[in-house]
Amino acid sequence: MKMYLSIRHMIYQIRKNICQVGLLVSVLFCSMHSVAQVKQDFDFDVDNAALDVVGFGSLPALREHVSANYGDASLVFRYAILLTNAWYDATAAYHPTAVGVYSHLGRRPQSEATNRNINIAVFYASYHVLNSYMPTYKPTWRKLLLDVGLDPDNNSTDITTPIGLGNVAGKAVVAGRLNDGMNQYGDVGRTFNPTPYADYTNYKPVNTAYKLKNPSRWQPDMQRKGLGLYKIQQFVTPQFALAEPYSYEDPRDFEMPPPHNSNHRNRKAYRQQAKEVLEVSANLTDELKLKAELFDDKFSSLSYSVASNTTARNLPLLDFMQFEFVVNMATFDAGIFVWQEKYRYDAVRPFSAIQKLFKDNVVEAWGGPGKGTVTMKGRDWKSYLEEADHPEYPSASTCFCYAHAQAARLYFGDDNMTFNLTYPAGKSRIEPGVTPAKDTLITYNTWSKFAEECGQSRVWGGVHFQAAVDESAEFCPMFGNLAHDYMTKLVNGTAELRAPSKGRDLDTLPERFKFTKPSDKDDDDEDES
Repeated sequence: MKMYLSIRHMIYQIRKNICQVGLLVSVLFCSMHSVAQVKQDFDFDVDNAALDVVGFGSLPALREHVSANYGDASLVFRYAILLTNAWYDATAAYHPTAVGVYSHLGRRPQSEATNRNINIAVFYASYHVLNSYMPTYKPTWRKLLLDVGLDPDNNSTDITTPIGLGNVAGKAVVAGRLNDGMNQYGDVGRTFNPTPYADYTNYKPVNTAYKLKNPSRWQPDMQRKGLGLYKIQQFVTPQFALAEPYSYEDPRDFEMPPPHNSNHRNRKAYRQQAKEVLEVSANLTDELKLKAELFDDKFSSLSYSVASNTTARNLPLLDFMQFEFVVNMATFDAGIFVWQEKYRYDAVRPFSAIQKLFKDNVVEAWGGPGKGTVTMKGRDWKSYLEEADHPEYPSASTCFCYAHAQAARLYFGDDNMTFNLTYPAGKSRIEPGVTPAKDTLITYNTWSKFAEECGQSRVWGGVHFQAAVDESAEFCPMFGNLAHDYMTKLVNGTAELRAPSKGRDLDTLPERFKFTKPSDKDDDDEDES
């Protein structure tokens, strides 16, 4: 094991140095602890199948099929939780006491708990999850196994072997989460022409992209998708609020306070929070822009924090599987709650409020890629980041980062972390060739600072008001606690075998919050444009 750790540490240092001098085409490759292609010389006794092959090998398909910038949280985190759940369940039998979530596969002798066996189990478990989540890429998933000398057609269910453990555990996770409320196959409420992950809650926005009827409510934005090609936002997977959590029973047990500052009838506060976003926009630095981009990309931020701390802490493979699973559980379960609250409050994004309040007034703000700070009419203002496809309150990214950080703190028993990521000059995603002006190192030494700046980056990026960040920061470490508690039961072997998940009924969605006048008159139907 010591030889394994020293070799992995050496490999990590080499890759870290490559990333820091900017020799790789993409910062993401470095952030994912990967080289420019899936390793053809994968060593089952030394390497980590999850990081070195499965993680990197699935990213191009995820970018193409699911999320172009890895920012669509509900879909990206479901991918992550399915994979890491399968990795954990497939390897639990090699731990002295651990049991899986959706399969209890007995105990293997400690003499069999080798890196080779653990890696083989991970490959086969991953194969089933990837085929279920992105079935159109089956040839890609077959190649992942073939390239390391494994047979994707080996369907053994002999749980005395790593292949059998991987097959049985992977299939159990797929079956266990298939009907978890996310509508994976798009067949909820329809027989023909299924649409995977389609909304079945019948959510409809109060506003349109063309008219802000109610300035307190979310307005879908019109976003550029190509030369002359634009899309109008839809609330992405509002049914995420109905999904079954891992670490608690029901998100209805929790509720955030209302976003009173987003009530446009609370005029002073409504205007003040918009002015705060404008002020930040006018004072963006290269560092703030890069941090906004970093935390917008959930793999470059959250996944890299796992990879870098796995190496820094010299985690053995079994411990890595636990760590990956618990932080992804924390974020996934936090997301279910956040989507419930987004559905409840349906709150306005900064771009709508700013364009309404300062429509014909001159404001000072960021003027677009490469433009710096300029003066413009309020109606022309745009946020540095593109808004995600869901209402503003609470901040999902803030919640994810605080849940993730708390789960990591509890797992390691301290607040220390290792995070060093260098952006070469001109490698900004939003301002390529311009930002940063020189190589810029982003570093974090504590999970607390990592989570804090993750939250603030949503204000720097112009996509959230401060209140949405503050409330998520206060509330969401709880989901790290809950994930840690459930993970403890899994590892000590006291957790019961989980039945296949089932999403909640539509009538359990919260009532839509009413932003009211002092007279309590509902203003949802009043034309305020």
